[in-house]
Amino acid sequence: MKAINVGIIGVSGYTGLELLKMLINHPIFTLTYCANTEGETTICELHPALFGVSDLAVEKVDLDHAARECELIFLALPHKTAMQTAKGLLERGVKIVDLSADYRLTQENYEAFYCEHEDVENLEHAVYSIPELHGKSAMGARLIANPGCHVTASLLALAPFLEHIDLTHPIFIDSKTGVSGAGKSPSASAHYVSVNDNINCYNIIKHRHAIEIEQHASLLCSGDVHVTFVPSLVPMTRGMLACVYATLKLDVDPLSVMEEFYKNRPFVRVRTAPPHTKMTSGTNFADVYAACDGNALVAICAIDNLMRGASSQAVVNANMMMGLPEEMGIPKIAYIP
Repeated sequence: MKAINVGIIGVSGYTGLELLKMLINHPIFTLTYCANTEGETTICELHPALFGVSDLAVEKVDLDHAARECELIFLALPHKTAMQTAKGLLERGVKIVDLSADYRLTQENYEAFYCEHEDVENLEHAVYSIPELHGKSAMGARLIANPGCHVTASLLALAPFLEHIDLTHPIFIDSKTGVSGAGKSPSASAHYVSVNDNINCYNIIKHRHAIEIEQHASLLCSGDVHVTFVPSLVPMTRGMLACVYATLKLDVDPLSVMEEFYKNRPFVRVRTAPPHTKMTSGTNFADVYAACDGNALVAICAIDNLMRGASSQAVVNANMMMGLPEEMGIPKIAYIP
């Protein structure tokens, strides 16, 4: 099979590093271009853990050079910067998998929670893809909006039950994330002294990922889904556990519902006991579980926030975009212990 040249713009952060780990060893994707805002370094200087693995140059972003080198580029950039970069690359014929929030929402929802959208034309054609929930929609796409960690975990727990849930009752989502979800740049809230021996909720109820969960859950069930979303920061490096609480319309066997919904989906594992985040660490697996007491439902999903919540899901989507097997080059063995 012919090699496909790919690149990463925004290679400095944690999601950029995870992309590097997968793309360096991918059997078809050949990493030919890496960039950040400064350039003038190499992968192994930027990420010393990759010393002796790759010394590919990290350049300052140059869209013309990127387009000459690559058929596909992963954007691991902040919102707003991502859409500015994506627009230029799409004009140059490059396919994009965007890990930011810039193409995940309708214009109205995006502008209510982020900023003015500067690429509405491409926003209308972006493909939002959690493969288990959106099927083969990524195949042949030019621009994929890669969902983030809180939304991926929440939707994978919630989606199997949307037809069984009484949507007139509240849906509560409690989603706990490791500190790497705050990004690589230092901040007071992610300082060791703030995080160690501590747990705290942040941006409760009005968190901007709530509208993303609502928008895409509503599309999945052709209904009107509202959630109360509470994210928490916990003292671990990586991992995410989303717990969904809802009211069922009728009695169901929750594990049977999940097993049927995710039948033949290689990256969702239905557990018979509540999953731990370590079970998925370093992989693209989403481990799910559900239980009910009468009409009270609890549905749980554990993922690696940097992998399934960002980089490995992006590579799965890129595989599908380019007509490759979904599992190609995707890690399956967890970091244990």
